[in-house]
Amino acid sequence: MGDLVDQIVAWISAHQDIAGPALGGVCLFLCLGVVGILITAPPVLMAVGGLVAAGSLDAVTMVTWAALGGALGFVITYWAGRWLGPGVVHRWPLRNYRRAVARSRLLFRRYASLAVFFCRFFGPLRCTVPLLAGITGMNQRRFLIANIASAFVWAFAFMAPGWVAVRGMAELEALGEAHWLSLTVAGLALVTIVVALGFKFQRARLERQRLRRRRIAARRQA
Repeated sequence: MGDLVDQIVAWISAHQDIAGPALGGVCLFLCLGVVGILITAPPVLMAVGGLVAAGSLDAVTMVTWAALGGALGFVITYWAGRWLGPGVVHRWPLRNYRRAVARSRLLFRRYASLAVFFCRFFGPLRCTVPLLAGITGMNQRRFLIANIASAFVWAFAFMAPGWVAVRGMAELEALGEAHWLSLTVAGLALVTIVVALGFKFQRARLERQRLRRRRIAARRQA
């Protein structure tokens, strides 16, 4: 795995004129359903973040291409799920990851859009949730919104450690305790707000579903 990542990053570094599309293609491939289970993209993103910190690559360009590639990989996985149907989870290689599939199924049933957004950050869930979204026929617009939003956050979040490792530590060490405290509080506040809003929207969606079921039941009884 380490040798493969080194080869990919070395190739991207040697072809800087097409580094963006190349990274997008890599992220697309590594976010496909089956491939994403066997090989993960974050090590590549971290290494590319180091190249960005060294001044070899442009940050906005690389984040954008990585996000677009990752989002397209999820879209292909989603449509594969719609085409293959429920039986795909009992075929190789998914049948070897039954626990991950079961967790993905439970997560998706409970949280739907939030599951699509956050699964990108958690191992095998990264590609089994979009597959289940396709299998269950999740609304395409909702899927795309969650998918694209998470792709940009994912690309930035996994490139950042590489950037910090190469250049950021020297700059961060110059910050005083007051700055560290302010950054920590701001970061926690941002995460809290995002999570709270996500759960608020999810609860509202579940409540609408309950009301819809009650109305349908009332009509049947009438």
